[in-house]
Amino acid sequence: MQRFVRSLLSALMVGTALTHAAAAHAQDKPPLKILVGFPPGGSADVIARLIADGIKADFGAVVVENKPGAGGRIALGAVKAAKADGQTVIVLPSGPMVLFPHVYKKLEYDAVRDFTPISLIGHFQFGVVAGPASTAKTVQEMISLARANPGSASYGTPGAGTLPHFMGVLLEQSGGITMNHVPFQGGGPANTALLGGHIQYKFDVVSETAELHRSGKARILAVTGDKRDPQVPEVPTLTEAGVPMRATAWFAMYGPANLPADVLKRLETAVAKAVREPSLRKKLLDLGYDPVGSTSAELATAQRTDLARWEKPIKATGVQLD
Repeated sequence: MQRFVRSLLSALMVGTALTHAAAAHAQDKPPLKILVGFPPGGSADVIARLIADGIKADFGAVVVENKPGAGGRIALGAVKAAKADGQTVIVLPSGPMVLFPHVYKKLEYDAVRDFTPISLIGHFQFGVVAGPASTAKTVQEMISLARANPGSASYGTPGAGTLPHFMGVLLEQSGGITMNHVPFQGGGPANTALLGGHIQYKFDVVSETAELHRSGKARILAVTGDKRDPQVPEVPTLTEAGVPMRATAWFAMYGPANLPADVLKRLETAVAKAVREPSLRKKLLDLGYDPVGSTSAELATAQRTDLARWEKPIKATGVQLD
């Protein structure tokens, strides 16, 4: 009996030592880093922080690091250069992965070969927004004012070459008007300029301006999807407003190229599980996002589809950036 007790105590001591060693190893391991190519407080930042909170049970420490600039290209460059160990990933809107390859003459990355798709988080739409410097109450009024005063109106976006930028270009072409595009490093700075009267209009994710709309500080004139946005159900779609245009996009997580299969599976599973968890799903819905939580293969398919879909419309605008 004493021999049994001594053996049991010995086993427990070994087990405890192993547990402490594992804990120490986990503490030594750097946190999972989620990069965001836009400033804090914007839609990409909010989504990234929701996902970080949703997957921390699977990864322990998860940090969000903002690397704003160049429409998200600076953060993408950092992910491209990171080790393929699953410790550095990015949450970003679809534009840099499906629009930029058609927009920039010299892009610093290959949107397909340089990254590993992890999970499509959710779909969203944009808003056409008027600020205090404009009297427009509808999109048609916005077009009429711009037509009467060519080149006098300006609109802000989260960056050159982004989908909101092309929404502005396409609206100019559709309405036969000319406006000045002012790119910012995200939705927050664009809001500041809008409220300060430095620009008359803004094209951006609906959630970036929904509260300003509800408070009366700005007016969302129309949304760009197939249906009205639940955040501002009184606002018509562009089609309902008499402008035959539509555009939706998505947020997704990517990692560096050539992530090992087991690392990719762990990330993919954790993100998809988090997005489908009821409380996080509700938060995304409340912010106007249509949650998905896809597999890596499904995100890759969505990217290929949108790459092909946007090539012709973008080339038709004649916009090309260095």
